[in-house]
Amino acid sequence: MRAISIFSTIQSSYNRFTNTEKKVADYILEHAKEVVYMSITDLADACGVGESSIFRFCKSISFKGYQEFKIDLAHSTSVDNEIPQLSDQVLMHDSLEEVASKALASNMNALNETYKRIEFTEIGKAIELLIEANRIHFFGVGSSLMTALEANNKFMRITNKTVCAFDSHQQVMSASLMTNKDVAVIISYSGSTKDSIEVARKATERGAAVIVITRFVKSPLTAYSDITLLCGANEGPLQGGSLSAKLSQLYLLDVLYIEYFKRTYQDSIVSRENTSAAVAVKLL
Repeated sequence: MRAISIFSTIQSSYNRFTNTEKKVADYILEHAKEVVYMSITDLADACGVGESSIFRFCKSISFKGYQEFKIDLAHSTSVDNEIPQLSDQVLMHDSLEEVASKALASNMNALNETYKRIEFTEIGKAIELLIEANRIHFFGVGSSLMTALEANNKFMRITNKTVCAFDSHQQVMSASLMTNKDVAVIISYSGSTKDSIEVARKATERGAAVIVITRFVKSPLTAYSDITLLCGANEGPLQGGSLSAKLSQLYLLDVLYIEYFKRTYQDSIVSRENTSAAVAVKLL
């Protein structure tokens, strides 16, 4: 954590900001708690500037990029409130029972919010794309890779056309070999992960359909998506890989899986029986 609050840094640098940077600074100073949960695109829209202006603002106060800026903003917000940001609800003085209750409420709220955000026409189109695809590639980086691997593990029980590369280099190579008969399912909470954006760009260039599971309807990643499915969890920069965010993503993937299974029942039931039999011998 920096010794100097980010608010002090912004205020002390204010006179040397350009007019555009002052617009960004003003918005951040007035809406700090909200900015912690905003994508770079959301902040740019709120300030009436371009994403590049947000990036330049972050650089002007000595940050490498927007995510590093948000991490420091979250620390500064926590310091000013004298409460470390454990989650969006849990406080340091909470009892174990309160922690358990708040964690349950947070996860349930994330699932309910995700359900409310479902556009059933869009999710129906996504399922049709998956059914018609020759290959389904699941992509993710960091904690989102764990979600992508879980999705791949689930779908491979009922179809032999799923792929999920571990390494980011392998992912972009895989995307560069996709065709217009393939579908890329890219999981990224922020929609601002460089590796995922590059995968989406490559897949789009190859003519593949791109389905994005993310928190924000507008982000650098969704600029390449054909279908965007929104999860409802709020995750601050100090809460990377939060369970509520992962649960909301897995919920959407579960809806895709179940409906895919229903619509391809004759083939899927045979595949499920074969894969179940294959692993049954490994159980006592």
